Amino acid sequence: MNAVRPIAVKLDQNTRDRLKRLAQARDRSTHWMLREAVAQFVDREEKREAFRQAGLQAWEEFQASGKHVTHDEADAWLARLEAGEDADAPECHD
Repeated sequence: MNAVRPIAVKLDQNTRDRLKRLAQARDRSTHWMLREAVAQFVDREEKREAFRQAGLQAWEEFQASGKHVTHDEADAWLARLEAGEDADAPECHD
């Protein structure tokens, strides 16, 4: 089991007051609110970083292969999906 260790976060008084009011409104402790906020932030930022890395990888693959789809091809595919069709993605080409 991982040990839970405290960490200090310095907040200005306005933010502390806002956090306290929100915690009271939600019937939660400020500690719970901070832990939840940090957990949500880390989850969101990990997803954002994974998305960024996937984009960089796709760019590197394009640079190496030149394979792509045109804007019109992608737009037509997305329009079919939006219309509820079960459409396969267009084939990449040089």
